[in-house]
Amino acid sequence: MRRYLKKGARRDQGPQDSQRVEDTVRGMLAEIRGQGDAAIRRYASELDGWSQDVRVGRDQIDKVAARLPETFKEDFEVCKRQIQEFASRQLASMTEIEEEVGPGIVLGHRHIPVKAVGCYIPGGKYPLVSAAIMSVGTARVAGVSYVAGCAPPRDADGIYPPTLYALDSAGADEIYCLGGVQAMAAMAFGLVGVRAVDMITGPGNPYVAEAKRQLFGTVGIDLLAGPTEILVIADQTADPSLVATDLLGQAEHGPDSPAWLVTTSEEIGRQVLAEVERQLQTLPTKDIAAVSWNDFGEIVVVDDDDEAIAASDDYAPEHLEVMTARNDHYLANLKNYGSLFVGEETTVAYGDKGIGTNHTLPTGKAARYTGGLWVGKYIKTVTYQRMTPQASWQFAPIAARQCEVESLLAHKITADVRRARFGSGS
Repeated sequence: MRRYLKKGARRDQGPQDSQRVEDTVRGMLAEIRGQGDAAIRRYASELDGWSQDVRVGRDQIDKVAARLPETFKEDFEVCKRQIQEFASRQLASMTEIEEEVGPGIVLGHRHIPVKAVGCYIPGGKYPLVSAAIMSVGTARVAGVSYVAGCAPPRDADGIYPPTLYALDSAGADEIYCLGGVQAMAAMAFGLVGVRAVDMITGPGNPYVAEAKRQLFGTVGIDLLAGPTEILVIADQTADPSLVATDLLGQAEHGPDSPAWLVTTSEEIGRQVLAEVERQLQTLPTKDIAAVSWNDFGEIVVVDDDDEAIAASDDYAPEHLEVMTARNDHYLANLKNYGSLFVGEETTVAYGDKGIGTNHTLPTGKAARYTGGLWVGKYIKTVTYQRMTPQASWQFAPIAARQCEVESLLAHKITADVRRARFGSGS
């Protein structure tokens, strides 16, 4: 049985809001398709206040790099190394196969990297510098041969300096000062100097997410990511202050960022509720986090560990933290989440900034059917088949009869001619 100590005042985006975003993006993409570079530059000027060259030159990149603190560069290198090392290990786990599954029938699959990828790094109130490693850096490990990076201007000087450095250091071949829908379209259609790519990746605001959705098919995408989410599972052994801290750590992302607690202890639930209110009083980003907590924050009390697992799987959160006396039980049995943080020693911020796992993760219950961005997203697994004349002769009548059942008579002929061509398989 699930009992709510707190329920969110809102639980999802209103249909009118979604329709407005969808219609706006559809109109923008139609203009860009029709007017090309001119539309991209107009939107860059109107929406981002950027009328200069969108391509960032080598001189500008080097000037920015020279001004940045060495501590930032060193920290960034640690994070990049962690993320790319983990991506390399993931890649090593992806084996190609070739097997003889029957006499004379050889089947196999190969892993082929996507040829060209466009990576978007959002700006806004919180420029996600680490997103450059997650997308560009991982694409490089996968073997992608061309990577374009786009980020919106921060001010009159262009892209936020740490973001520009990150895109270059992570391995982007070209960097463009473009934000929002126009950045997605430029990469997908090959406009304002950007090479047309095969896939676009990266998080962004609702308009960016909707642009990716509408461009899917023209290009591939990583996934559709909405407002960030956190769910914490805690029992009577958890520290309520730490749980509250981690919930608010994600709630600051935006006024629509859900933070959920599932607990087997009503006492802990009430203590966390009080702690959140206490910490909000001094939180530097309380104006955002308080709105998010009020509208989307929830505390659910359940009877036991297995019910906690069931409740968490129903939420299917983007980020899932477990602070219990049975962490291994949860690790073995939880099914729906983007990334799991086991024990109080870990926190979402570690994964977000560079412990090694990727922070581009499914939201809005998409964790029911997909994981997040990883090296395998940039790789196509393609199959092939080879047969001996004997195997083709033997399988031909089976295929022919199946074709006939489906009324695909031209298909049937392709099997029949091979039955005749290879005689008795000789």
